[in-house]
This record gives sequence, C-alpha cells and structure tokens, in this order.
Amino acid sequence: MKELKIKPVAKIHNDFKTKFGIPRQSGLCEGVVSKIVFEKEYRNPDAFRGIEEYSHLWLVWYFSESDREGFTPTVRPPKLGGNTRMGVFATRSPFRPNPIGLSCVKLLKVEKDEKLGVVLYVSGADLMDGTEIFDVKPYLPYCDSKPDATNGFALAEPEGKLTVKYEEKLLEIIPEDKREGLLEILSQDPRPAYQQDGERVYVMPFSEFEIAFKVRENELKIVNVKS
Repeated sequence: MKELKIKPVAKIHNDFKTKFGIPRQSGLCEGVVSKIVFEKEYRNPDAFRGIEEYSHLWLVWYFSESDREGFTPTVRPPKLGGNTRMGVFATRSPFRPNPIGLSCVKLLKVEKDEKLGVVLYVSGADLMDGTEIFDVKPYLPYCDSKPDATNGFALAEPEGKLTVKYEEKLLEIIPEDKREGLLEILSQDPRPAYQQDGERVYVMPFSEFEIAFKVRENELKIVNVKS
C-alpha cells in the first residue's frame, strides 16, 4: 500500500495542557482563545489572502496522544458508558486507523506578527496545546451545514450543564481573561463519562494552573486552585 507523506503546516497554542478537560467536540467552549502559529515555510502572507472574510474555519490535525500501532475495528464511546462497543467509523473516537482530527473553529482575528508571520486567533477549539495542524480550510455554510442530518446513537444536543460553585478567593487566582473559559469547561463536566464518584477530587490542568474539583449530582464545586 502506498504511503502518503503529510507534514504539519502549523501548531495551536492554548490553555489545554493535557487531554483532561478538553471539550469533547469543537465549538462547545468558545470562551477559550487559541492561537495558530504557522511553520516558517508557510508564513507567506499571500497564503492567507482573503481568510479574514470567513467567520469559521476547518482544522485538520494530528491526534498525537492517540497514535498507536494496529487497527481496532471497534471502540467504546464514553457517552455510552464506556462498555458498549461501536464501529470506529461510526464514532469520533481519537483511536483511528490514521490519527487525524477534524474541528470547526470560529475565526476571531488575523494578526501579522513580526517574528511569527500571520497568526490566527480562534475560539471553540478542542485541540491540546502544541497540537500539529495539517491543514486549514474555510467553513462554507451553504454546503457544510446540514440542519436535517441525523445523529445516530450520538446525542442530538449536549447534555445539561453543571452548576459551578466556587469561593471568590479561588477564582481570583485565575487571570480575569481566562475565567469565563474555565467556568465554561467545568460546566460541561470534564470528567470521563463513566466516572460518577461524588467524593473523588479531580485535578484538571488549565493554563499554568491546576483546578481541583468535586462533582455531586448536577453541581461541580471548585475545591482548590494551584499554580
């Protein structure tokens, strides 16, 4: 079988330092801003001519934390409790024959940096900090949006959000421009779907901080914030 050579064109930079806490799909958390920095050979300004006219972009990227040898035809979707197996091509599992992800993000601004060239600022990304991006393409509503599409066994809409409780002195440790994004992530319950221990303390890296929290029923309580 012919092997294809694909090399990254850019990397993304944001506050998601590990897999834990990353939104389960793109577009679910628009409070966190990510920066896309291109590799030197792709910084020609002509390559970005007209991109600011689009509101959203597609990112094709590398599932670096899920790259492994061998092919597994079935996976265990977390939303089905982690025990039911479904076909890999019927899911968005990161464990795929080729570890490639596809995400739709909102383009916030295009900035020209003296050292980095053209930099894209986006929101709604579900990529970990440092993830390599293979391609960037414009989102086209007239053909990419399918309002009558069916969802299969996936949820038609995200589940209800958690109520996030915290002491003001804890949240004040987080820079003000990052608080909204953090609270949005926590409200979506970053725990693995099959973990429901109300007494367990979970620790989620976010930016240069560690956020410790507990979840009981529909309430998430921040118990500590540490830099």
